[in-house]
Amino acid sequence: MANNHTTEIINDLQNKKLMVTRYFDAEHPLVWRAWTESDLLDEWWAPHPWKAETMAMDFREGGSWLYYMVGPDYTRHWCWVDFYKVTTEKSFSTTGCFCDENGKKNSDLPTMYWKIEFRSSGKGTNVIVEISFTTETDLKTIIEMGFEAGFTAALGNLDQYLETGFKWRNDLKTNNLSRVTTYLNFPGTTEKAFLFYRSVFGTEFSGRGIQRFEDIPAEAGHPPIAENVKKMVIHVELPILGGHVLMATDSPTEMGFSPTQGNNMHIRLEPSTRSETKRLFDALSQSGTITMPLEDMFFGYYFGTCTDSFGINWMFNCSEKKI
Repeated sequence: MANNHTTEIINDLQNKKLMVTRYFDAEHPLVWRAWTESDLLDEWWAPHPWKAETMAMDFREGGSWLYYMVGPDYTRHWCWVDFYKVTTEKSFSTTGCFCDENGKKNSDLPTMYWKIEFRSSGKGTNVIVEISFTTETDLKTIIEMGFEAGFTAALGNLDQYLETGFKWRNDLKTNNLSRVTTYLNFPGTTEKAFLFYRSVFGTEFSGRGIQRFEDIPAEAGHPPIAENVKKMVIHVELPILGGHVLMATDSPTEMGFSPTQGNNMHIRLEPSTRSETKRLFDALSQSGTITMPLEDMFFGYYFGTCTDSFGINWMFNCSEKKI
C-alpha cells in the first residue's frame, strides 16, 4: 500500500469480508495505544458529529469493551466487543456486535469478526483491518448502514488526533505526577520572549520545542488560520530554576484575544486526578469567574481556566484517563 492518508476499503462479497487499509504518520507504539486504550479510542472512534463513550474496557485476551456512540440528538447505539487474540503491538482480533446498555446482544443485527494488524512503515504505521461476516446478507446490511463512510471518517479523526493532541501530550509530559507551572500569553511576541528567557537561564525548550499555529491540521467547519498568525507560537515550554517550567502561547487579536499586563499570566495546576482537578477548580472559581469550563480538549488534557475572587488567574491541566 502506498504511504498516504487515504482509507482504502475493498468489499469482498464472495468471501464475506471487508479489507480496510490506512497509513498513519505516527510511530507504531502510538498508533497501537490509540486502538487499545479506552480514553484514546473515545477521542476518534465515532464519526463526527457522533461521540464514542466507553463504559468499561479490559484490553486483553478474554477481555471486553462496552461502549456507545451518541449523536447530536443524544441517540445512543450500544456495542459490545470481545478480545480473543492479542499479540502486543502487532495485532489483535475481536468479535463485535450491537447490544443494549447491559451488553445483551441485538440478534437482529450482524456480528462482525475483526482482525487489526499494525506494521511499521518508515516513520509511520500501516493499519490493516480485516472484517469478516457469517453471511453475505450480514455484510450487505453493514454496508447499507453506512459503515464505509463512517469508518473512513473515524480513521480521519484518528489521523488528526495523532497529529495534534496525542503527540503533544506524550512529548510534553511523560507521567501523571502533579506539578505547578506558570503560563504566559503574548500578543505575538512569544518566540522573542522565550529566546530571551532561554539565553538568561541557559536551558533548552522541552518536548517538541516551539510549536506554531500552522502545525494544527485544518478542521472541517473551522475558518482557516490567517497567514500572519500561522507562524505565531501555539505552545512552548522552558525549564528555568528548581524544576519550574515556563509555558506560553501567542494570543493574537485576529483570533479574538486581547492580552494585556495583568491578564496575561496564569498559575497552571496539573493535579494527578480528574476529581482533584474539579475540586480545586470549583473551589477557586467560587465567587470568581469561570473563563473556560473544565472539558476534555483535543490536545489530550482535562482543561479549564478561571479567575478567583482576588483577581488571580488559574489554569488547570489533568492528563488522567477518562473512566
